[in-house]
Amino acid sequence: MTMPTRHIHLTDEQDAFVEEVVRAGRYENASEAMRDAVRGLQHRIQADELKLDLLRTQLQAGLDALENGRFTEVGDADLDATLDDLAPPTR
Repeated sequence: MTMPTRHIHLTDEQDAFVEEVVRAGRYENASEAMRDAVRGLQHRIQADELKLDLLRTQLQAGLDALENGRFTEVGDADLDATLDDLAPPTR
């Protein structure tokens, strides 16, 4: 199977890191290390998109609750205590 070729520019530090992981035997060569780096980027982008979708869902649920009157007003004097009650307990 033929793979496309890309020419990339790395900083000296990045290049040294790639060389180090190849020399340490973690990868057969620099191309394998770079493919793994791209896979990591793909996974991070997918995770970020899932988090953003969840945030949008939660935001919409909050907006819907406000629109339907399902909320509790909290005065300035009680705000800190209310926020403390929402926080998970510390161990």
